[in-house]
Amino acid sequence: MVALARKTLVYEWRRYLPASLAVAFSGMLLLVQLALVFGIFDSAAVYINASRGQIWAGYPGTQSIDLGRSIPRDAEVHLLMNPQVAQVEPFQWVNGDWRGSRALGSVSVFVSGIDPAATGLVFARAIPPALRARLNEPGAIIVDRADLPKLGIAVGQSGILNGQRVYLVGTTGGLRALGGVNIVTSLATAERLNAGGDLRPAYYVARLRDPARAEAVAAQLDPHGRLRRYAVWTAPTLAARTVHYWLFETGAGLGVVFMSLVVFLVGTVITSQTLMGAVAGSISEYATLNALGASHRALSRVVMEQAGWVGVVGLAGGGILSALVLALAHSQDVPVGITLPGIAACAMLVMGITMLSGTLAVRTLRNADPARLLR
Repeated sequence: MVALARKTLVYEWRRYLPASLAVAFSGMLLLVQLALVFGIFDSAAVYINASRGQIWAGYPGTQSIDLGRSIPRDAEVHLLMNPQVAQVEPFQWVNGDWRGSRALGSVSVFVSGIDPAATGLVFARAIPPALRARLNEPGAIIVDRADLPKLGIAVGQSGILNGQRVYLVGTTGGLRALGGVNIVTSLATAERLNAGGDLRPAYYVARLRDPARAEAVAAQLDPHGRLRRYAVWTAPTLAARTVHYWLFETGAGLGVVFMSLVVFLVGTVITSQTLMGAVAGSISEYATLNALGASHRALSRVVMEQAGWVGVVGLAGGGILSALVLALAHSQDVPVGITLPGIAACAMLVMGITMLSGTLAVRTLRNADPARLLR
């Protein structure tokens, strides 16, 4: 019966091609949507993921890095007193109002004040040392190249940020933030842009001598008690808190989750209807096999085998389509990201759709009555 399932698929490929296409497009939708979710919501934690520090100190109870508040400067001393801490640097967060081209009006931005030294930790993975050194110039800023149209500025031009004139000295990739434009500048320039505000940093970032001990060191450094003035997290913990907040505590995240469920349901309905139509088209052949002694259980196994092969072919096609779409998105600076566990989860979900559709199609075999051949 298993050989019969494969031979039927080869001989009647036109009948089963729509089902494979439905599976392929369902898989592509799921994978691309997952890549967009990873890319968009991971960009909320770009400040952490693009930095080299293993420890972050910030305001207690901070749910997302963009919700941080100023912490006392003696937190830096407390961090440096631990023998495992090799380097500590402040990270300044300033909300900004950008005025570039008159045609664009005012734009709300996030200003990140960092140490411009070549050994700096914040955004060390996104900004090369030579470009980072340009931030030593008064009023110098760096932005993601994809954000230039929003700001209406080009490299070498100037704009007004919080009432102060600043100059764009360069662009790079990997700086796009969720919810606004991210502008990177030096700590000195950030303080000037925050004139009249709280000049204390929002975070302190620490590099450890042994990164493998980050969890243990964070537990040692985290102050205890109800009156603690700052908290300490490992970089992965703070990044996970940020992504969790944007994904589950905001309407945007819940909307994406809901759309994923819609894609799953639509894929199941379309694939099951296509398979049921293919099985119904071969009902006379199934009735003949039943008359020759094949049981309904054996015929059900044939249908499920066919569903499995339809799923495999659909997965291959969906993988190719997804690769093309994601490559196009990456070339247009659309934030996308995917991991092997994510790909495996999508593949299992698509095969689940296919096998569920096959189970629904098995019901059509109830009409495979040998008496139909005499009518």
